[in-house]
Amino acid sequence: MLAVSFIGSAAFYLPLLVLAFWCGNPRAAAPAGVALGLSGMLNTLLKLAFQEPRPYWTDPAVHALASESTFGMPSGHAQGSMVAWGFLAVYLTRRGWAPQLPGRLSGALRPGWVWVPTLVVIGLVGVSRVYLGVHSPGQVAAGWAIGGALLFVVVRFGPVVAGRWRDLRLVWQFVLSAVVSLGLLACAVAAVAPLRNWRMPPVWQEAIIRAGGHVDVHPDRLGMERAALAAGLLCGLLVGLSWLAHRGWFAAGGPPLARVSRVLVGVAGLAVINTVLLLPAPHVAVLFLAQALTGLWITVGAPEAFVRLGLARRPTPGLTRPGEPALTRDS
Repeated sequence: MLAVSFIGSAAFYLPLLVLAFWCGNPRAAAPAGVALGLSGMLNTLLKLAFQEPRPYWTDPAVHALASESTFGMPSGHAQGSMVAWGFLAVYLTRRGWAPQLPGRLSGALRPGWVWVPTLVVIGLVGVSRVYLGVHSPGQVAAGWAIGGALLFVVVRFGPVVAGRWRDLRLVWQFVLSAVVSLGLLACAVAAVAPLRNWRMPPVWQEAIIRAGGHVDVHPDRLGMERAALAAGLLCGLLVGLSWLAHRGWFAAGGPPLARVSRVLVGVAGLAVINTVLLLPAPHVAVLFLAQALTGLWITVGAPEAFVRLGLARRPTPGLTRPGEPALTRDS
């Protein structure tokens, strides 16, 4: 069940999304990345707002097979898997993709078939979280509901919002990216305010330690750190994608050697940026900045390096607005 649970974690699907952006279809991966950034931030805010303990914290009869130190409502794994794998199912369905089966089964699968295994995976992720003792069925159901609602909103209204976004000047896109991200971070500040003088009950601490986890008796600090990471990444993604569209998208195809080389260059950049996260107890502002730089590197820094190193082409011209100078491929 630990392996099934891992499929629903950001540590599993975010690296795959980055690979899809660098070596697959960046235009399709971009909205999925923004949706997952929003999902992560929303989940952090809701956990701070509900402040609901996990089952094994309060019920000695629940045997935890994993340990978590954050609040449990709603389930981040259930919510994230709904958005991540649901977005993939939407993409494959719209492309009309279906595998060709041999013999009489040829053509038996319609494009919408992908929703069957997708929902099975999403369901198993939720079940695994209950089995591991880290979530109640209600917390998992809430995660599914919130993730499904967010997926619907992004798929239904995302293209409209993206169109309005493209109509703005680049500087206003940058400003709005910062306003949205910092606004969500301000919501996190408000959510943790009631927790500043609150301490985790000793019974909860003992349960976490028994399960092999680490206890942070200051949930306001832990909450702000997670919120800063989520908000920073979202800010970097929004700014980076806006900048990339302004510069011109890159072609993510090419021979296997070029794709592998892109991954090596991209991962090297991420390693340099994220060394700051290894510092002992970095400040919230540092966490925000590090994640913002991570998002920028993934979306515009690495692609620019790919083009300049000859590992990718820039087949589309940069977007310009009235009064802005025209961009060339080498500008």
